[in-house]
Amino acid sequence: MTFPRPRSLSGLILVGLLLVSLPLLAGVVSAALEMTRLSESSERLVIHGVQATRYSQALVRQVAAMERTARLYQLLGRPELKAVFDENHRRMTTVLEGVTALPGDEARNEVVAEIRRRADLVANGLNSTETAVRAEVLGEFGPLARDTGRLSLLASQQIDRELIGVQQQTERVRRRLLWQSAALAPITLGFALAFALFVGRPIRDIDRAIGNLGHGRLLEPVYVRGPPTDLEALGRQIEWLRQRLLEVSEERERFLRHVSHELKTPLANIREGSELLLEGTVGRLQGEQREIAGIMRENSLRLQQLIENLLSYSEWQARRGELDISEFRLAPLVPAVTENYQLPLTTHRLQLEKSIDDITLRADRTRLRLVIDNLVSNAIKFSPEGGTIHVRASVEGTEAVIDVADAGPGIASEERGRIFEPFFQGATPQGGLVRGTGIGLSVVQEFVHAHGGRVELIDGDLPGAHFRVHLPLVTVAKTASA
Repeated sequence: MTFPRPRSLSGLILVGLLLVSLPLLAGVVSAALEMTRLSESSERLVIHGVQATRYSQALVRQVAAMERTARLYQLLGRPELKAVFDENHRRMTTVLEGVTALPGDEARNEVVAEIRRRADLVANGLNSTETAVRAEVLGEFGPLARDTGRLSLLASQQIDRELIGVQQQTERVRRRLLWQSAALAPITLGFALAFALFVGRPIRDIDRAIGNLGHGRLLEPVYVRGPPTDLEALGRQIEWLRQRLLEVSEERERFLRHVSHELKTPLANIREGSELLLEGTVGRLQGEQREIAGIMRENSLRLQQLIENLLSYSEWQARRGELDISEFRLAPLVPAVTENYQLPLTTHRLQLEKSIDDITLRADRTRLRLVIDNLVSNAIKFSPEGGTIHVRASVEGTEAVIDVADAGPGIASEERGRIFEPFFQGATPQGGLVRGTGIGLSVVQEFVHAHGGRVELIDGDLPGAHFRVHLPLVTVAKTASA
């Protein structure tokens, strides 16, 4: 059996709010009913108390009036006095009927019956023609007054018992409402949590899908679980967008691979030609000619690095971040990288200060070489004439820490948040005419993250832009996020 479900997010929210409010509404209605019953009990207690007080006062007045009239009638024998007595007797009988209608116990009823009996005895005695009989019945007023006092006391006791009953009822209602609130709170919380999970699940799916798209993780399909059909439709649109972005990414990677491969051959010829000129194979070069040939060789080397960055980035994206883990020493790797930059270092009179500890790593040697290569190349580009570039490597705990710092102006604060984005280019380099592709630092970050490490731009004791790489000493081969 299937239950109807809301088809839109707004309908689901309305249903959820209704479900969450139902326990609270039930609690409010129950509390209102309990308070109504308690109010009715209190009202009855007040009414009964007021009526019992009035009846007691009326009985005292009627007994006093009856006694006064009976004694006058005994003395004077006037018929109008007998009529006043009979009226007071009738009124007392009416008051006794009202007392009998109030809640009471058997003792109260016995006292009422005794008062009625003595009042009737006095009334019948006054109707006698014998003076002795009338005088005798006047003695009943003493017990009658005592019975009236007893009735007033019993009425007060009855009010006290009803008051205790109302207090007990109030306590029961208080406990019942307390337990009811304690029971309704988790129910309401459960409904709210279920509703939040029910609504939050598709929203979390959408949020995760958008996050994957924003971080370039295009291989994970987008699947938004309902019930709202509008969110499912939005999920299908995001999935369509993911597929389109994946196609664009693949086309971009193919373009990069093709262009990079096409550029490698003529670039190799330019580099070989410039090296032949510098070696004097085709004749000895003059000063200016050698300087021009050196510039050609330096920029061909820089172009070669840019193309290698493009190829490496493209290959990395195509292989989805697979690492080739091996064990090697870091100390020989750094000189092998910096050796390729002897010409720009000499040309711009740059000093290279190295402090490399003997560290053995389990990592991808090719990727790590490219990380150091990009950082050193970046430092050379931004260092002024005669500046100093610092390259350091040491062990801190379970990590290898690599520092590369230049002597340049540093990185502007407005650019720091974007320097690791692919294809982002900041300020124009001070050295050389060739601008980068903007993927050097992006490649550094991706390769370092793939090793389980991190790279950061810090403000330390070294001048210029200071990059610090943290790498675990032991890296397990894995597939990084694309």
